[in-house]
Amino acid sequence: MSLSRRDLLKATAALSPSLFVPMTALADDRPPVRTITRGPKHHWFGYYDKLEFDPTNRYVLSNEVDFEHRTPRADDVIRVGMVDTGDGDRWVELGTSRAWGWQQGCMLQWLPESSSEVIWNDRQGDRFVSHVLDVKTGEKRTLSAPVYTLSPNGRFAMSADFARIQVMRPGYGYVGLPDQHGDDVAPADSGVFLVDLATGEKHLVLSLADVAAIPHQGELLKNVWHYFNHLLVSPDSRRFIVLHRWRARDPQTGGPTGRFWTRMLTVNIDGSDLYVLDPSGHTSHFIWRDPEHVCMWTKPEGKPAAFYLFRDKTREIEVVGEGVMTRNGHNTYLPTGNNEWILNDTYPDSGRMQRPYLFHVPTGRRIELGAFHLPREYSGEWRCDTHPRSSNDGRLVAIDSPHTGEGRQVHLIDVSDIVG
Repeated sequence: MSLSRRDLLKATAALSPSLFVPMTALADDRPPVRTITRGPKHHWFGYYDKLEFDPTNRYVLSNEVDFEHRTPRADDVIRVGMVDTGDGDRWVELGTSRAWGWQQGCMLQWLPESSSEVIWNDRQGDRFVSHVLDVKTGEKRTLSAPVYTLSPNGRFAMSADFARIQVMRPGYGYVGLPDQHGDDVAPADSGVFLVDLATGEKHLVLSLADVAAIPHQGELLKNVWHYFNHLLVSPDSRRFIVLHRWRARDPQTGGPTGRFWTRMLTVNIDGSDLYVLDPSGHTSHFIWRDPEHVCMWTKPEGKPAAFYLFRDKTREIEVVGEGVMTRNGHNTYLPTGNNEWILNDTYPDSGRMQRPYLFHVPTGRRIELGAFHLPREYSGEWRCDTHPRSSNDGRLVAIDSPHTGEGRQVHLIDVSDIVG
């Protein structure tokens, strides 16, 4: 009797991790990969924690650009669109943006709880804005604020100061506008904003001045540059995560210098009930598992760097993927299967290979989804991480990669035989 790949994977799911055959031995049995965008133009989606697939999983969002390997200029325009995978991977252009970066694009994503609306950031005149487009009717409206992350209930967004982010960590904010608080290390009127997606109204819910006043490991963070980065709303739309980061002040120029330090905060949507969930200074990539737990790569005091599961508003933590998920990556949970599958990736190894993979939490097994070569010219600000994103049914994974020789493009990996 011969076993299909699906039968084999189901059978091994019942085995203990120690009995599982390493997937490196099954390299030829990796899931199929299909490229859905084409050169000579370059395509990518960007970050890993946003909705790239429409509710039917037919339409896949992407950015399109004519160049690579340099910092965007203020006059550089990208196109935003979607790939119709039900019609020969046809490209459907939706609009343009002047507010974008290589790592997170222009925050293009589907609106949660909507069957046909997408949103992305842009620059108009002296401000950053966001556009909401109904891809079925063509109706478009513009909100007077950019978005960073959307609530799962589709009612609001959280926003940050993208001009300041660009100064503090180039490539994660937007060029084209100056930091309005460039002479203030911790401004009281800059921070995290709540944006009503129906009206576009916004108001400040958490200021940099407020957070800068919270001691870090018993000491006040004086004379350092503060900024917020990486926001994500909880699955029940009640709290949000924000990374509070700071850099030293150069004694000669007065500007930011050196590496950044990080602590993770969780906060109610209205800015109340702030909790320093990870005070280590080392918080990196993260995802909400559920409304009470956050999985992140960090190095807690007295512990090695690893992925850990934190329970919100407590000091309860446990290691995730010990001995298996041993390198930092862009982690999410598949939207189906009761959080049993973690989707993750790796940065380039010594051979410049990037390896997205699935980690099965109950059995501790790791299944590689492929090895994708990243040429050396893709480094620093304009590197191309795979940033794996799942379809809504958990059966497809989209990645960004230049391994085909046509520059960065979007590729789909069929994981249906793995997840069942």
